[in-house]
Amino acid sequence: MSAPGVAAALGAFVAESRWEEIPPAVRREAPRALLNHLGCALGVARDPAVQAALRAMRALSGPAEATVFGQGLRLDAGAAAFVNAVAGNLLDFDDTHLATVIHPAAPVAPVALALGETLGLPGRAALHALLLGMEVECRIGLGVSPGHYDRGWHITSTCGVFGAAAAAARLLGLDAARTGQALGLASSLSSGHVENLPTAGKNASMGAAARNGLLAARLAEAGWEAAPAAIEGRLGWARAMGDAPDVEAMAGALGSRWEVARITYKPYPAGIVFHAVIEAAMALDVPPEAVRHVLAEGDALLLARGDRPLNSRHDARVSIHHAVAVGLLRRRAGVAEFEAAAVADPALAALRARVEARCDPTLPRGAARLTATLADGTRRVAMVTHPSGSEANPMSDAALAAKLRDNLALGGVAERAEGLLAALAALEEAPDLGGLMGWLR
Repeated sequence: MSAPGVAAALGAFVAESRWEEIPPAVRREAPRALLNHLGCALGVARDPAVQAALRAMRALSGPAEATVFGQGLRLDAGAAAFVNAVAGNLLDFDDTHLATVIHPAAPVAPVALALGETLGLPGRAALHALLLGMEVECRIGLGVSPGHYDRGWHITSTCGVFGAAAAAARLLGLDAARTGQALGLASSLSSGHVENLPTAGKNASMGAAARNGLLAARLAEAGWEAAPAAIEGRLGWARAMGDAPDVEAMAGALGSRWEVARITYKPYPAGIVFHAVIEAAMALDVPPEAVRHVLAEGDALLLARGDRPLNSRHDARVSIHHAVAVGLLRRRAGVAEFEAAAVADPALAALRARVEARCDPTLPRGAARLTATLADGTRRVAMVTHPSGSEANPMSDAALAAKLRDNLALGGVAERAEGLLAALAALEEAPDLGGLMGWLR
């Protein structure tokens, strides 16, 4: 691709998009992603990490203009987006674009809702901005995968800032040129690394992606400019943070090839590449006490993410060994199976110690094969290629609604579930976000 550059091409795509011209099958992912995001966020509204983020952002916030989910208060749009992004991503229960391993809604939905509420915009505008923002971040992520993540960049944070900037630019009514500038500016506000994933450092980069995307759009609105090739240039974002980018993946066939159509939703609160491990462990169907050794095999991403020491609940969500143990012993994998009490459970710890992880590059991303050797020497093998929630085996609307109900019960606000579901169902035709925010507040 020569001219225009990536930022300009994506800027024109965002500014000129028309909701009614997007295929219905693509449009439906906006409310689905939002439903999933809000359930995850409300489920942890009282979590210490969310409360700490709220205290920090209250000290920095300007006028009270945007709802902080489940907190009964408003902050300025950037501060609210920061806290809500942290909450939506905290449990690792959010949506996933498997080709990039980006969690698309987490950095974008908080901006779409905070700015939509602040500006008094209709529900359709917020859904449209959410959809476009998720498409932009997935496109940019696809153009730098897998080298970007392999170098240690946390791709949801680093690419999420572009999605947040795109959503904000759309809601601010920026034209194609200004939207392109917002994306170029976002390239200088991108951060987040994998070493911090088991710590609050991950939360910080997630919140920053949302807040910095909004900042980039506001700076572009105020007249700031970025280099024309800020994303793909010789000394630009993509090459500084990875290999030479695939510009066609980033900006080719815009409006006809939709990456958001490939978004998946998680039935388990763990990294998506561990879902096949969990289900394969369940499928082994052997008495845990009879298991002498389990060999867990998957692709390089699974090993890079999950073959790690386990010291906390954050580690548990990205642990091959823990995924095998909960599948074998508890035969379920809800939120409780990845909390501190489960990490400390002696029976789970004993099973984790019997698990060996090995890379099999012939296995596709998201698949897992487990071979259990029993005390009597016999072996059982289970392989899962398309776990529940994957692109080939997607969660239904009913399953997503049930997940929201479960998450709201976890957060102690189960009574809000049906009202929230009704507000989400009516959002496309809603004149503003007031009805939805009433249930979130």
